[in-house]
Amino acid sequence: MDILIVEDEAEIAELIQLYLSKEGFSCHLCRDGSTAIERFAAIQPDLIILDLMLPGLDGLEVCARIRQQRDKKDPYIMMLTAKGEEIDRIIGLSTGADDYMVKPFSPRELVARVRAVLRRSLREGGQPASHTYQTAHFTVDTDQRVASQLRAEGTQNQVEPNSPKIDLELTPLEFDLLSTFMSYPGRVWNRAQLIEKLWGSEFFGDERVVDAHIARLRKKIEPDPSAPSFVKTVVGVGYRFEDEGK
Repeated sequence: MDILIVEDEAEIAELIQLYLSKEGFSCHLCRDGSTAIERFAAIQPDLIILDLMLPGLDGLEVCARIRQQRDKKDPYIMMLTAKGEEIDRIIGLSTGADDYMVKPFSPRELVARVRAVLRRSLREGGQPASHTYQTAHFTVDTDQRVASQLRAEGTQNQVEPNSPKIDLELTPLEFDLLSTFMSYPGRVWNRAQLIEKLWGSEFFGDERVVDAHIARLRKKIEPDPSAPSFVKTVVGVGYRFEDEGK
């Protein structure tokens, strides 16, 4: 598993590299945003540990540009930031980061999170079975990892014979989130259940990371993300996916 560490503070970068290298990961270091974009294209890492505050291009811009490169591998992005305000975490996740850690952080916790990501990837890769889930507006193929949507006209989400079908540009987590919802339509999921399903039992972060990924998914599939038709909030409980083709 190749890991790209983007951190301008040499001591922190080398500490992360030391701990991850001991676990057998192949680590690559860079200190600024522009170099990070170049190294990403050359290495095609499985995971990027990305500092928010970088010289030149900051971590938010780096994250956004990486997510725009659809012809490249779509890596898991963990953002590191000294900013602990909730708005900074939300902005980081909204640009395409999968998770975040706030400095100062425990190197052992960082390693544990990375190992959990690796185990999740291996578990998915080892599953021989594939599934195709289909509802009125959506089709998800978990083998090819392709999701598409019929874009209905108007506010009633009515699918007509000539409704255009588009391929959805989803991150790995967004794809897994949508396929999880579609595999159990109508089921109400709380944050803990979604974390267990998507991140695994060794997740150490804030459960509210789920809300950020839900918001990102809604922006890509909902006619009006502020009044979602498909991924609905169940107040005090969690989320439910509905697609009855009304």
